[in-house]
Order: sequence, then C-alpha cells, then structure tokens
Amino acid sequence: MIAIGADHGGYKLKEEIKKYFEEKEIEYKDFGTYDEERTDYPIYAEKVAKAIQNKECDSGILVCRSGYGMTVVANKFKGIRAAAILNEESAKYAKADDDINVITLGGDYLSTNQAICIIRNWLGTEFKGGRYEERLKMVEEIEKDNMK
Repeated sequence: MIAIGADHGGYKLKEEIKKYFEEKEIEYKDFGTYDEERTDYPIYAEKVAKAIQNKECDSGILVCRSGYGMTVVANKFKGIRAAAILNEESAKYAKADDDINVITLGGDYLSTNQAICIIRNWLGTEFKGGRYEERLKMVEEIEKDNMK
C-alpha cells in the first residue's frame, strides 16, 4: 500500500499519479489535499509519514511545488527515508542504495509522464542490501541518538 499526499501545488500531479495507480491496480491511500485551495505542505507530509510509521502503508509519495519542503518534513519522522527525486535514474539509486521509502516530487518541474517513469523505476527497483544495509543500520543508530 502506497500513501500519497500533496499540497495545493502538487494536487494536479497527485491526481494524475492516482489515475496511473488505478490503471495498474496499484493499491494506494490518498491523504489529501483534495483540491487546489491553498494549504500547508507539512500537514500532508506528516500524515503520509505517520501512515508508514504505523504500518498502515508500506511507502509513500509526496508532491508539492518543488518536492523539497515535503522531504524536510518527512525526514523528521523516525524510520522515514525520504528523498526528492528528479529523474528516473535518481529514483533507481534512491531505492537500490538507500532503500528510500518516501519519494517527493516537484509538481512545478515534472510532467505527468516524467513522474510516472520515476515512480515505475522506484517501485521496480530492489534494495541491494549488503554494505548498503550496513549503512542503513548506521542511520538507524543516528536516529536513536538524535530522535528522542
């Protein structure tokens, strides 16, 4: 199950992503926003991050104008590894090397087709494990020390 959320700046792209998920029968849960009325991105980043923490969803996609604000908020939650993804290649390496569980997308910078290609690459890539797993354990230790 994929959690998806957006502010007003990412609303249109979020709706296009949902259409893709429905066509491909990919399960998702929409955490808002539900229109283009101005709202604040931290609300939706928090909802998506908590859904993953609570194991209601396995991973997440957040969309705002740039993708950066959502990334900052999502990474404030223990166990969340969020990255702003710019292209297909960065999506692949984000998952393979860092097991990124939340991708953030910039609605002002990506077409629907680009966003779908990014999501397809991210979902279709497996985490490498091995030495990369050792690094994630280091990240978890840093979280334990700094996220109390």
